[in-house]
Amino acid sequence: MIRTFLRHAGPRAAFSLLALLPVRARADSCPEDCSEPAPSINIYSHTAAGHLSPATLGALPRVYVPNRSSNSVTVIDTMTLKEVDRFPVGSKPQHVVPSWDLKTLWVANNGTGKNGSLTPIDPMTGKPGPQIAVDDPYNLYFMPGAAIVVDEALERLDFRDPHTMALMSSLPTPTCPGINHAEFSVDGAYAIFTCEYGNGGLAKIDLKNQKVLGHLDFSKMGMPQDIRLSPDGKVFYVADMMNDGVFLVDGDSFKEIGFIPTGIGAHGFVVSRDGKRLYVSNRGSHKMEQGQAKGPGSVTVIDFATRAVVTQWPIPGGGSPDMGNVSADGKQLWLSGRFDSAAYMIDTTSGAVTKFRVGSEPHGLTVWPQPGRYSQGHTGNMR
Repeated sequence: MIRTFLRHAGPRAAFSLLALLPVRARADSCPEDCSEPAPSINIYSHTAAGHLSPATLGALPRVYVPNRSSNSVTVIDTMTLKEVDRFPVGSKPQHVVPSWDLKTLWVANNGTGKNGSLTPIDPMTGKPGPQIAVDDPYNLYFMPGAAIVVDEALERLDFRDPHTMALMSSLPTPTCPGINHAEFSVDGAYAIFTCEYGNGGLAKIDLKNQKVLGHLDFSKMGMPQDIRLSPDGKVFYVADMMNDGVFLVDGDSFKEIGFIPTGIGAHGFVVSRDGKRLYVSNRGSHKMEQGQAKGPGSVTVIDFATRAVVTQWPIPGGGSPDMGNVSADGKQLWLSGRFDSAAYMIDTTSGAVTKFRVGSEPHGLTVWPQPGRYSQGHTGNMR
């Protein structure tokens, strides 16, 4: 009967009848479980344990520690927990940075002004290659088709070829003195950079058009450092070493929405392998250089879902935890000990700490290999 009606009725009448049919009878209906919500976004879903890229197959299991005041990199075997190498690099190495394609580890040798350089490390051999002269590479990030060298002292971003590091273009950032660390939006349309000096704050950068979209001053003047995005891609967490905690920022509206106290000298971030927790390294000092050895350094663990502190791990005997990353299985958190010539291996279940002697003033160490499809830079901000 319905077919007969549809054959002789006009389009409007036919549409009205279809609208009245039970949901299951409609061709465009959803499945039986249509009441279930759509899966939530988790930008770290590809960085879970076991998700190693084929590009990392054969990479040596190592921790690479850049020693800023020793102009060297200490290499620790994560299987034997022994130092297996220490080689010289350029002046003032700050971070060891995995490339976008996961095939090279770049040592960002900050230097002084325009005498900086990048040293490539082959992760298959653990050995360095020839240095490439690059102006003031305090930090290094990656986007599709380009490396972004963060010229902290020169207050600009240099967009370079991700393989040869040849300069393609530059973006001055005069409203962001001491431009420093970065994190990318979910779609990669923009990045937010921390501004360490002046009144502190953040700069929002349009990556496609390479222009500054705006500057955000926090409610309390400080010295922002590392920055990471929440798993749902909505909130940027910003460590502030003068305010001893973490500012929360809505990236799209570019507004401050909260603050979480953590510890003295909140400095670096590492995301847990399951993407549920954020490890905050509190350096135990408000000084950028020549801080106190064996200070009140600690690691604060924040739950992303509740934005609450779930535990605090002090460094036994004192310390100065800085930058780092977690092991491929997520069981170990590795951090440099900035003012203690040390690297720390922290058990992510118990918080137990093992210390290793390294060079002077170690900074942005990386653990390799790490799970993920590609690296956005820093010490292994993987997606």
